[in-house]
Amino acid sequence: MNSSILSGSCPNTNRLTFPILDQFEVTVEATHNPLAIPLENLFSMAARLNKKRSFLFVSKLLGKHIAVNPYTSLLSGAALAVLLYEDITHGEDKRTIEWKQQMVRGLIDPEQAREAYEYLMGVQMSLPEEVRFVGFAETATALGHSMYELFANRATYIHSTREYLPEIEPDIQFEEEHSHAMSHRCYAVDSASLAEGGPLVLVDDEITTGNTTLNIIRDIQRNYPRKHYYIASLLDWRTDADEQKFSSLEDELGITITPLSLLKGKIQVTGEPAIDISGEKKIPESTSLISVISVAGELEPWAIVSADSEGNRCSLPYLKYSGRFGIHSGLNSMLSAGISRIASILREKRKGQRTLVMGTGEFMHIPMRIAAEMGDGVLYQSTTRSPIYTVNRPGYAVVAGEGYASPEDPAVRNYIYNILPGQYDEIFVLMERHMPEERMRPMLDVLLQLGCKQIHVVYCGAPQEG
Repeated sequence: MNSSILSGSCPNTNRLTFPILDQFEVTVEATHNPLAIPLENLFSMAARLNKKRSFLFVSKLLGKHIAVNPYTSLLSGAALAVLLYEDITHGEDKRTIEWKQQMVRGLIDPEQAREAYEYLMGVQMSLPEEVRFVGFAETATALGHSMYELFANRATYIHSTREYLPEIEPDIQFEEEHSHAMSHRCYAVDSASLAEGGPLVLVDDEITTGNTTLNIIRDIQRNYPRKHYYIASLLDWRTDADEQKFSSLEDELGITITPLSLLKGKIQVTGEPAIDISGEKKIPESTSLISVISVAGELEPWAIVSADSEGNRCSLPYLKYSGRFGIHSGLNSMLSAGISRIASILREKRKGQRTLVMGTGEFMHIPMRIAAEMGDGVLYQSTTRSPIYTVNRPGYAVVAGEGYASPEDPAVRNYIYNILPGQYDEIFVLMERHMPEERMRPMLDVLLQLGCKQIHVVYCGAPQEG
């Protein structure tokens, strides 16, 4: 898009340096910014508890570590959808220029995010052929879903999961090489989700080396061959050597791989983090009240057995159309109707002006959509598996955080970041499955320490029968 379309939206420099806690710094050079979005609107920086990579781009769009206007996050997926539509239909025209103008305004200004998102959803973009979308867990589950759902027809979506379903054979299984949580699986109960033939779009929040993407393309091509892949991400930091690996795979498999991103660039790191920069944590006294709300029955359940890292099995139902098991365009209106019903229920429960809706782990998109329909003053974010240094210091991206044993798998540690005492009047925590109280206790103990007067735990799935 011509940068003159949005005069003043692009910063004067394509090179920025981010000092991290006076210990090391990351210099980012933008080489491709198709929507001319200022870098400061895309991410901030934090130190990461990971031996393979000492820093984290903390997205201002995803709603994972930083609370966002839910419409802003939904727009980030819509932005990738418009870039895909342009490529599939072979170029920019007056319509897509207008779409991008609306989109960028919403991404830069949260006050315009809802109007921009509703405008784009009303466009009803039509795909010329069947396109499959696959989102990477856990961070890109909502990003992939929001990209997919912008298309009115000929689209399917599934996201990978770290859940283990012992009674079902995964259609895809691959490793995320740089991650703190390695194994991914896709369980395509909707058989169309990975059907061979048309283009397949792999959606991630960030591509660092692209090795994970190469792994999954190999696995998909083995079982569901096709000629064209897209890799869609908010950020793309692949080096020239990394990109050459993609070219080599194209030649080897006889395929085309097309990258799409909101920002492509290069990274340079100077210095190293010290062993301990987290500082002393002061846990506030518990002042919160916790209420439990069940909205089971508003969204269709899916009874499949899972197993945790210790082999303990759980038969509590998931939600059928969360994206974990596949969904196609014809089901979107039904899912949206259920989301609206839940939002209406929670809107009636809402008492404060400063409200946070919190998704949990991979369960991000449905809570995000619910948050968007709960009225003004509602922000959204999710829990995460990502371990990050927290330091309450001006300019640092992650100022607070607490960890706990995941309700789904006690061997997995989850985190809640960037919630300070008094920041919110109330928090709605949305759970996909109705987990038993003993599994919920570690999470509830952390919620009680957040310094928010009212916590609502919302179960979207049904409890165990009997």
